[in-house]
Amino acid sequence: MNTPILHYSMLIEWSDEDQTFLVTLPEWAERVIQPVTHGITYEEAVKNGHEVLEMLIEDEQQDGKPLPLPKLHSAA
Repeated sequence: MNTPILHYSMLIEWSDEDQTFLVTLPEWAERVIQPVTHGITYEEAVKNGHEVLEMLIEDEQQDGKPLPLPKLHSAA
């Protein structure tokens, strides 16, 4: 996939109720229903989150819509 790499936040949280890791994409909260995906393992949740993010970016670009701005974080 030729999707540009952008620095978006991905929040991965364990859900006791669902017995799975849930993935939310904070910058996309106003555009898509959250959580956007899940995974049985943390690694699977990360992989699925990246795939959803790539699809969202590709869809927005194909539709000529601007992408949400990535949140900027500081290590300080």
